[in-house]
Amino acid sequence: MLRSSTEEISTGGDSSDCGPTWSPTEETSSHVPPSASSSSGGRMSRHGPTRTRRASGQFHNFMFGRTNPSVFTSSLGSSSCRSRGGTPRLGRTPGSAGASRSHLAQTPLTDPTATSSSSAATSVASVIVAVVEGRGLARGEVGMASLNLKCPELVLSQFADTGAYAKVITKIHILLPLEILMPDTASEKGKGTKLFNLITENFPGVSFTAIQRKYFNEKKGLEYIQQLCAPEFGTVLMEVQAKYYCLAAAAALLKYLEFIQNSVYTAKSLKVSFKGSEQTAMIDSASAANLELVVNNRDHRSEHTLLGVLNQTKTPGGARRLRSNILEPLVDVDTINIRLDTIQELLQDEELFFGLKNAISNFLDIDQLLSVLVQIPKQETVQAAEAKITHVIQLKYTLDLVPRLRMVLKNCSTALLKAYSTSLEDTRFDLILEQIKTVINDDTTYLKGSLNMRTQKCYAVRPNVNEFLDIARRAYTEIVDDIAGLVNQLGEKYGLPMRTSFSTARGFFIQMKLEGVVFPEGKLPSEFVKVSKHKNNYGFTTADLMKMNDRCDEALREIFHMSYVVICQLLHTIHEHIHCLYKLSDAVSMLDMLLSLANACTISDYVRPEFTDTLAIKQGRHPILERLARQQPVSNNSYISEGSNFVIISGPNMSGKSTYLKQVALCQVMAQIGSFVPAEYASFRVADQIFTRIGVDDDFETNSSTFMLEMKEISYIIHNVTDRSLIIIDELGRGTSAEEGIGICHSVCEFLLNLKAFTLFATHFLELCQLESLYPNVENQHMEIQHTRSGDTGAESVVYTYLLKRGCSEERHYGLRAAEMTALPSTLIQEAKEIASNVSQQLLARHHSDVETQRQRAVYHLATRLLQAARNSRLDPGSLRMYLKGLRKQYEAELKAAEQPASMDTEEE
Repeated sequence: MLRSSTEEISTGGDSSDCGPTWSPTEETSSHVPPSASSSSGGRMSRHGPTRTRRASGQFHNFMFGRTNPSVFTSSLGSSSCRSRGGTPRLGRTPGSAGASRSHLAQTPLTDPTATSSSSAATSVASVIVAVVEGRGLARGEVGMASLNLKCPELVLSQFADTGAYAKVITKIHILLPLEILMPDTASEKGKGTKLFNLITENFPGVSFTAIQRKYFNEKKGLEYIQQLCAPEFGTVLMEVQAKYYCLAAAAALLKYLEFIQNSVYTAKSLKVSFKGSEQTAMIDSASAANLELVVNNRDHRSEHTLLGVLNQTKTPGGARRLRSNILEPLVDVDTINIRLDTIQELLQDEELFFGLKNAISNFLDIDQLLSVLVQIPKQETVQAAEAKITHVIQLKYTLDLVPRLRMVLKNCSTALLKAYSTSLEDTRFDLILEQIKTVINDDTTYLKGSLNMRTQKCYAVRPNVNEFLDIARRAYTEIVDDIAGLVNQLGEKYGLPMRTSFSTARGFFIQMKLEGVVFPEGKLPSEFVKVSKHKNNYGFTTADLMKMNDRCDEALREIFHMSYVVICQLLHTIHEHIHCLYKLSDAVSMLDMLLSLANACTISDYVRPEFTDTLAIKQGRHPILERLARQQPVSNNSYISEGSNFVIISGPNMSGKSTYLKQVALCQVMAQIGSFVPAEYASFRVADQIFTRIGVDDDFETNSSTFMLEMKEISYIIHNVTDRSLIIIDELGRGTSAEEGIGICHSVCEFLLNLKAFTLFATHFLELCQLESLYPNVENQHMEIQHTRSGDTGAESVVYTYLLKRGCSEERHYGLRAAEMTALPSTLIQEAKEIASNVSQQLLARHHSDVETQRQRAVYHLATRLLQAARNSRLDPGSLRMYLKGLRKQYEAELKAAEQPASMDTEEE
């Protein structure tokens, strides 16, 4: 087999890819690939994330009826590679109106040796979303379709309940779209619909495109899905055939993508799924931001987030899956426990853990590879040909990794790993690989380095498959040999240590180290041009070398052209089996995510959670703070049940209330994605929604005060809360006067405590602690602090223990204590103390509930604990008997405590 004599030449410059490394999300004035400047003048169209109100150019005319639509209509589902007379025709000019929008063909797959960071999967927006709302009586029913340009999965959603708008906004926040499509009627005459206004307010930096309403056609959407959906996912048709609005969104989205991608998807090639909001827990965007699930509020580049703590993934697919799961945790307990079983096996079997880790880390981005393989380019250029050759090499490289992954999973015991092991036994993997090897050389593989990959593409097709291809490759080899010979001659001529180097941008050029080099006549000979200096290296070329590079490029174009003919025939042969890669993508991304979650357990001391009807955490820790802190953070217990589902937490500023609230919510999210949690023991009730209301500042952009933002957030919670929700509220009512703040807090508390939702309510208003005496399901807790006095000066200081204790905080005027630590004059603080004391005596009265209320409370607590034991107890008879005796003693103690205040009141009278 032919090989270039310069194959071992040192490389300088860019890594290999399948074309120019141009991204559709770069915010430049004109999104033109680097190669376009040297092309023969092909015109490039503009397209990027800058915000627009109308589709521009030809697509604007097409969508709004100014051009004959048939001009742009393509046959969806034609053969894998278009041909005229059996041979694909390659254009020599890379630039064209459509080519500039072909996001996929110009995006290299991720290097398998790279490790994902917390933002690796989300740094580049690549999702396009279409949204449409019903009209008239159907207003409020919203359909949505989304497709990731790097992953061939069409995701459909439809929302029809009272919280539809909020769910749409949350879903779009999770998707991080590059562009949003909506009907032009949503913004008629400048008066947008409520949904249109919500979307444009929440996503001001996302490109918005208005499309004629007639293209949101549910019948056409169903036809597209029937035509494009891969057989493995055909059951989705039953789910969506009556979901008219998501079908309508799909129709507009697919037609729009056909134009901007300058390609169409092949028949039976897409993964189509319907995802309703009931399948996962909903975390609104404000709550996700408050909890710092995927983005750090102080520094968006920081990995001090829940995603940053858990993300040790090795593949882009695994990182995307982990991010998606954190933002949309599971609600099905069986699925969660299957994941937990898998993590437990990985932790117990060291050989399996490291074997899987090593096998997974070599995989490329399978989703992105699939996405480019199932598309038909409308314009067959040299760049498209080179990209297809690269993708087939990457496909061979990926399939070569499957046997190793099978071997690692061969002896696993848990259900999920067995299921993936079985799915990887699919004979189509071997069949595709055998068919590829009939055309592609056995030793052809994916390599790092631009010259290495160029050589792989050049010699990918086996010799003797195409006689003219063999001749072209011999010509290319001779040119490369001549280049190496020319550089050697120049080195001998001038007595300089020259070597041949290569980069994607410059082609072959001459490189030379400056150490110990003496130039003739004290300067670089004039023969050398385009001189560049980098650190201790000179890079330059000559006129003869540039001519040889041109000849080399011409030879490569001929090689890629003839290789493309063979590759197209190969793709047509394997196309019917290629959908098995969806199984591989699912297996690799899920295993990568679970390995990452297992890895987190090896870094910190985590425990497997249980799922009951109670939230009970023993010695729980804040997962992000634990990773940040140099020493072990203070741990706390948490207990919320149906009998005491409303917990009021009081305590001074800086005592740890907010951190504790976030800790509970983060542990809940971790448990519901199937992760172990930082605690000694943990039990959770599955939450269908997680709400947070945490302190905010004034928003000058929307002219909203702190109080108005608080009211909006509370209103959202009240309108969407269910009995299975987890609610975190911190410092409600601080944006108004004390009287109004107490009144609002009291009314909100009374509304929420009548539900079965689990609520943690942190407050400075100690008046709210009186709710415990009025409602049996309310429990008071506080953050403990200690007072110490200096032996020398006698000055009193406060020590924060960050420990949660039962009962209401006994601290009064702790705001004034905080003020004492500042530079305020002591006279001002003393006067403030006197005034505050007088106001407190007027406002606060001592309240005792009557004996009957206390007795009812004791009976209520006993009944709920007995019910909980009946539902969840796994104790043996002896232990259960001891537990019941303890409950009786506790009940008797509560009754006795209720009678004591009554006897004291009688004595005082």
